[in-house]
Amino acid sequence: MKVITSSLLLGAALLLTLGAEAQTQPTPAATPAQGTAPTGAAPTPATQPPAARRVLAPRRVVAPRRAGGAAAPTRAKTSGVMAKDGLMLQDGRVILTELGRTAPIEQDKRLLNGTLITTKGQVTNVEGVTSQMGEGDYLSLTGRLTTKREMMEADSVRKLVAYDLKHPGKRKEIEKAREKAEKERAKAEKEAAKAKAKAGR
Repeated sequence: MKVITSSLLLGAALLLTLGAEAQTQPTPAATPAQGTAPTGAAPTPATQPPAARRVLAPRRVVAPRRAGGAAAPTRAKTSGVMAKDGLMLQDGRVILTELGRTAPIEQDKRLLNGTLITTKGQVTNVEGVTSQMGEGDYLSLTGRLTTKREMMEADSVRKLVAYDLKHPGKRKEIEKAREKAEKERAKAEKEAAKAKAKAGR
């Protein structure tokens, strides 16, 4: 069965390549030695002007069908952003991401540098110092522990840098406008206090 299937696939691939070559290769124009087409005959692709030739759309790639007529299963759609390799504590479970695959760990894991992490998120480094991972904390595969707060701070700094690159000088303008509004509000409060003191005399 495998031999028949592979030979059919090979034959189909050969026919497709020959058909594709026939579509892409221009046929040679008629030469005086061969004679020209009679005036009443239908024009051939060689005698038609290039604008009149029919252009075929490129072929669409289709997944092969499985036995029984069912289509091959499609891959799960992702957001396009791959998670970094490492371990993270989520919902009280340690989740391992390695080579693009993410799954909770079933038993204690020892990293390359000797750091040991339990299924409950207890981290013991090579010196024997033990610490507990918090919810959302990240441990790289080299043993570096990053808290959720540190990741959020780094992310906010990254967003500020990106905003500054996109809108140069905009944050300074906003800060100046805020300071100006504060000064005007303080001045209005002073004047209101003076008016109140004057009215109280």
